[in-house]
Amino acid sequence: MVALLVATAARAADGVEGQDARLTPVVAGVWIAGQITPQQVEGLAARGMTAIIDLRPDDEEAGQPSSQQVGNAAERAGLSFSYAPVERGGLPEQAAVDAVSRALLHPGTTVVLYCHSGRRAARAWALAEASRNGGLEAEAIEAAAKSAGQPVDDLQEQIAARIATRVKLP
Repeated sequence: MVALLVATAARAADGVEGQDARLTPVVAGVWIAGQITPQQVEGLAARGMTAIIDLRPDDEEAGQPSSQQVGNAAERAGLSFSYAPVERGGLPEQAAVDAVSRALLHPGTTVVLYCHSGRRAARAWALAEASRNGGLEAEAIEAAAKSAGQPVDDLQEQIAARIATRVKLP
C-alpha cells in the first residue's frame, strides 16, 4: 500500500516540474496535475511514476489530447493507465473514486491524477482516501488537499460519511 504521509504535502506550494508537467504532491505516492500530454508521459516514468489516472473527459476542450493518446503513451512507457472522467464542477462519481482507490491498493504505486486544473483530481483522491480502510482522518485529508492548493471543504459531509463506513480494524 502507498505510505500516506501528510508531511510530504507541505512541499505542494512549490510543485515539481516533470518533463513540462507541473506535478503537485498531495501525500507520499500521490501527485496531481493539470492536463498531461503524451509527450510528457516518458518524463513522468523517468521521475518514478507508475500509474496515471485521467479524470478529464475527452473533448472537454479543443486541442486536448484524448485519453487514448495518453493511455497509449503510458503503455509504451510501462505505466498503468486508467480513464475515469469527472464532469467539471461536479462531485467525482464513484467510478473515479474507485479508480483512485484501486491504484492506492498496490504497494509502491506512485500515481499521477490529472484533470484540467487538478481540482477534480484532488477531490477524487480525498473521497478515495476517506473510503480507504486505515486511511487518513478527515482533518488530515482536508489539510493534504489544501496544502496541494485544492481545498475540499465542500466535501466535509461526504468525507465524514465515507470514514464512518470504513471497516473498523481491531
